[in-house]
Amino acid sequence: MGRVISVFLIAAVAVFGFLFFKKDIVSLQSPAPDVYGTSKSNISNDWFPKSKNSKNTDSLNISAKSAILVDYDTGEVIYAKNPLERLPAASTIKIMTALVTLENAKLSDKFTVSERAAKIGENAMGLTQGETLTLEELLYGAMLVSGNDAAVTIAEGVFRFEDAFVEKMNRTAGDMGLFDTKFVNASGLDDDGKVQYTTAFDLATIARFAWEKYPVFRKIVSTYTRTIDANYGHKAFELYNDTNLLITYPGVRGIKPGFTWDAGWCLVTYAENGDKKLLAVILGSDDRRGEMIALLDYGFAKFGIKVDHPDLDL
Repeated sequence: MGRVISVFLIAAVAVFGFLFFKKDIVSLQSPAPDVYGTSKSNISNDWFPKSKNSKNTDSLNISAKSAILVDYDTGEVIYAKNPLERLPAASTIKIMTALVTLENAKLSDKFTVSERAAKIGENAMGLTQGETLTLEELLYGAMLVSGNDAAVTIAEGVFRFEDAFVEKMNRTAGDMGLFDTKFVNASGLDDDGKVQYTTAFDLATIARFAWEKYPVFRKIVSTYTRTIDANYGHKAFELYNDTNLLITYPGVRGIKPGFTWDAGWCLVTYAENGDKKLLAVILGSDDRRGEMIALLDYGFAKFGIKVDHPDLDL
């Protein structure tokens, strides 16, 4: 009997030790996904700006609270100012709204405008409660004129409730390895009592991902004007792109401006000249247009490319 008890005790200790050791092993594994593409999530990111450090230059005088200028192809940081500072980013947040939407819905899907969406306020596409539009039409409204009504209609249409959509936005940011970003709505509007923020570094990564993965995203944000004809579901809309420099700085192809009183003037821009592609983010600027021109000029000049923009020099 004593021998049986001894064997039982030895076996119990061995099992307990294995479970304890296994627990320790598991606890050492990071819950964060591999940000270079091995995450099990359907969203992964294999490109980041290569440095998170500030890389200022005396030849640039940028008032923006935060800025980053990146070589689109290599990820080399050409210029950075406080790239990891958490800041509100106004309607540039709609870049993530578009990305989550394209990951989870079809352009032909139709969504009906709720009373809440129609009354959301500030920048608007001009939607009326009860109108029904395709997702593609709503994306043009959200990205060209920064329609908050369109963004909320999309969020409610894709996941039924905006809160559920925002939860997906935050999970997507986490899946991309971006932990200095927190969304509280799909529009970028200041929300009393709630803190919404991102960084120039994170926003550059989100913008690059959307631009690279979705041709329709590139098409929409590079469109200057879009007419949506009236049909049985909705009235007509005439949309113009608010993106600064789209038709005045050679090579600019979009992406998205933003402004709220908390965020200040913000702008995300993609441009290409010669064989060089640049991606830039400005947050909290006094002069987003002028400072984006300075960033792009500086970036292209670093590669021996001089960009003439007579329309801007008048």
